[in-house]
Amino acid sequence: MQALILAGGEGTRLRPLTSTIPKPVIRLAGRPFIVYMLEWLRSHGIEEAILACGFMAEDVRAVLGEGTDLGLRLLYIHEPKPLGTGGALRFAQDLLRERFLMLNGDVLTDIDLDAQLAQHEATGARATLALVEVADPSAYGLVHLDEDLSIEAFVEKPGQATGSARRSRAKAAAGPNLINAGVYVLERDVLEAVPPTGTRSSIERDVFPRLVGKRLFGHRSQGYWLDIGTPERYLQATFDLLDGTVRLAMRARTAQAQEHTLEPAMVEPGATIAQGATVGPYAVLGPAVTVGEGTRIARAVVLEGATVGAGATVTDAIIGPRSRIGSHCRVERDVVLGEGAVLQPGSVVADGARIFPGVVVSDGAIRS
Repeated sequence: MQALILAGGEGTRLRPLTSTIPKPVIRLAGRPFIVYMLEWLRSHGIEEAILACGFMAEDVRAVLGEGTDLGLRLLYIHEPKPLGTGGALRFAQDLLRERFLMLNGDVLTDIDLDAQLAQHEATGARATLALVEVADPSAYGLVHLDEDLSIEAFVEKPGQATGSARRSRAKAAAGPNLINAGVYVLERDVLEAVPPTGTRSSIERDVFPRLVGKRLFGHRSQGYWLDIGTPERYLQATFDLLDGTVRLAMRARTAQAQEHTLEPAMVEPGATIAQGATVGPYAVLGPAVTVGEGTRIARAVVLEGATVGAGATVTDAIIGPRSRIGSHCRVERDVVLGEGAVLQPGSVVADGARIFPGVVVSDGAIRS
């Protein structure tokens, strides 16, 4: 079986990290993010994956290659312009078989694809959408199921619905908060409902609602699921991988001397930690990262080749590749540094600040 993975977005919510790195290959706990998805697919018998790329497509291919090391075949299509999820599906039509998976490339998950496929077969569905239950549905639209697991309605984000959508929302409120997980089993004839090639469209808004009552089903999936499209969720996914919350293969952790690390933490080969520094809990250091004497790093990711000077503090932050943090800097509370950003000694960067690639923050400056 094959899978179509939507990997063409620019990752605007993850900027400045994605200003120079394609979102699918940003490193997550020691490996390109999308590798977790590819290995999960392979564990469920998927033999071929089509990556629908757009932004920095050649960089994605350069990192992942043809998939040989992952045990499956990778094919690439390059959208000439952003086409949306429906447009990407139509653009890939010549490569698609009679039945295939379609996935949102932002998702880290370990849900049971075999169970979803079995339900799809048993119900004779044209499309089966993986649904997951969330405690707070405010950032998502809800999906309401009938007793036979067919989808009855899609409900707008709470607070945005009007008219009949309000009535559907009220009906759905009696049940669990089920949302679309971005993992679909599709029959090829679904393409009949997709606008023509070159048209920008959304499979979620323009196609699936038209299929209600026409063999469109939902599968109540169990397991871990997280959209990692924001810095906060990227960090949460990192912490969950370190904790073992996700049932996915983790590269063996390589730790420096015990006195330098507080578990859970990951220190990749080639990283160096000076005397008196502490890394963790919940910290990842990429290859060739240098941490100075007396520095503290916790609940943070420091990517390849970055330098953190002596006496600095980095907490709840993402430090881009080859960034340089001077001595006695403080970087804290949801900060993201882009590739090659520089904080000169004594700088304080906090409270959601975004420092774009190559930007230099002068001595003692405060950014928040």
